[in-house]
Amino acid sequence: MKKVSFLVITCISILLISNCNKTDYSEIDEEIIQQYISDNNLSAQSTGSGLHYVIENPGTGDTPNLNSTVTVAYTGRLSDGTIFDESDPNGISFPLSGVIHGWQQGIPLFKEGGSGILLIPSALGYGSQAVGSIPSNSVLIFDVHLLDVD
Repeated sequence: MKKVSFLVITCISILLISNCNKTDYSEIDEEIIQQYISDNNLSAQSTGSGLHYVIENPGTGDTPNLNSTVTVAYTGRLSDGTIFDESDPNGISFPLSGVIHGWQQGIPLFKEGGSGILLIPSALGYGSQAVGSIPSNSVLIFDVHLLDVD
């Protein structure tokens, strides 16, 4: 019985210690997003997931869902303004189900023809994974124009 208790206490201790070393990026991301909103005089709304967005033009066409294929013209930036990706003005087409969660949640906020800004916390982007020129745990900011919904 003592061996089982010792094993349980050891496992719990390891879990607690490993969790103490983890950084809560949701709070850091929220601070970065709020600072960006303030610095750029944006009037942003937020979702319960941490996504913030600005609808500059809501659009008038169809509203996409997770099963839609969309065509989006976009520019992706880090919070310091560094552009890490952008489409040409004709946009790029892709199934919405195949992109980061921030886009899966954000693009359906617009109707076809709509445009605005998505401010995506790292958990809804690439998380702790560095991708190309995007560092790990990065807030992603996208200027988007939803061109087409299929």
